[in-house]
Amino acid sequence: MKKLVLAYSGGLDTSYCAKSLSKQGYEVHAVSVDTGGFSDQELHDIKENAYKIGVKTYHNIKATKTYYEKIIKYLIFGNVLKNNTYPLSVSAERIIQAIELINYAKSIKAQLIAHGSTGAGNDQVRFDMIFQILAPDIKIITPIRDQKLTRKEEIEYLKSNGIDLSWSKAKYSINKGLWGTSVGGDETLTSQNPLPDEAYPSPLEHQGSEKLTLSFESGELVAVNKEKDHPVKLITKLNDLVSKYAIGRDIHVGDTIVGLKGRVGFEAGAALVLIKAHHLLEKHTLSKWQLQHKDFISSYYGMHLHEGQYLDPVMRDIEAFLKSSQKNVSGEVFVTLTPYHFKLDGIKSPHDLMNTKFGSYGEYNSGWTSNEAKGFIKLMSNAQKIYQQTNSKL
Repeated sequence: MKKLVLAYSGGLDTSYCAKSLSKQGYEVHAVSVDTGGFSDQELHDIKENAYKIGVKTYHNIKATKTYYEKIIKYLIFGNVLKNNTYPLSVSAERIIQAIELINYAKSIKAQLIAHGSTGAGNDQVRFDMIFQILAPDIKIITPIRDQKLTRKEEIEYLKSNGIDLSWSKAKYSINKGLWGTSVGGDETLTSQNPLPDEAYPSPLEHQGSEKLTLSFESGELVAVNKEKDHPVKLITKLNDLVSKYAIGRDIHVGDTIVGLKGRVGFEAGAALVLIKAHHLLEKHTLSKWQLQHKDFISSYYGMHLHEGQYLDPVMRDIEAFLKSSQKNVSGEVFVTLTPYHFKLDGIKSPHDLMNTKFGSYGEYNSGWTSNEAKGFIKLMSNAQKIYQQTNSKL
């Protein structure tokens, strides 16, 4: 029997893959990669169902810290929001999941690897690219994509083989992870309708307002309300705090890898608060040119990550730049939470370049004279003065 590693979430598509591939004579090793969002009970149920379906082994890979160190950290350093909106919650997850899956496949000397992606989305590209690059000798199998199966056909197949779990289709498709939750449904298939409140995973629980202090060292979150911990635990804690105010909801519209326009709802309270807080701290601590160059370099990083280009060496080059830029991004950011919104109140940092020793914008200066200002302005206008006088009569 040929060893086959299956990317297994426990949903309908991967359950179909587990059963059909086992029946075809493959030795199926089901693997889930935990990038956040799974409870202990959910992981237990996924394992139990995998064995009921008939896999040879089930293995769960804990990857939240790897996910943070390899990707999320740089998304924060770069203040990455695709189309100025979306923190790349799902696309970032898929990269780490694909890498962990193919490394596991190699570790057990599997000849094949399978996933349950359809032929209409981005995930097929991300998984296949990572698999092909890191293990070109391992064959990729994609039953749902290749057979163009409908949900009804998958359910009927499983029932005919004695697998009658709860496959009732929820109104909304939810993908939850450390860096946010995506929400898809009827409304996101069209252009005009918003998602209703009940579609989002976190209902509003708190009224009024609440103050937060986020502490950063060299661009990384090191404490929430003065309590230090590993960034993964702090992100989880922050998400628990802000989700009670239903913060972080939005709808992203973007260009998919396969050429279609896509629309998806998401809830990513911790990601949005962190990125905005970090960006404010950078505005105070980075130079004018650092900020300008970071903007477009970070945009490239986010786009390449979304498109599945994570393993290209240019990504390591960009990460090196982003890490270098964070040397002085240390201090505290003060945030106010209110229902559905958050406000950045200000920052405190030893590297704050709003240093009153040199002056206060619009009020006074201590570093130059009025004559020096006049000369500076005259020189600054020279190039445009020459252009306008040369071309004004033409």
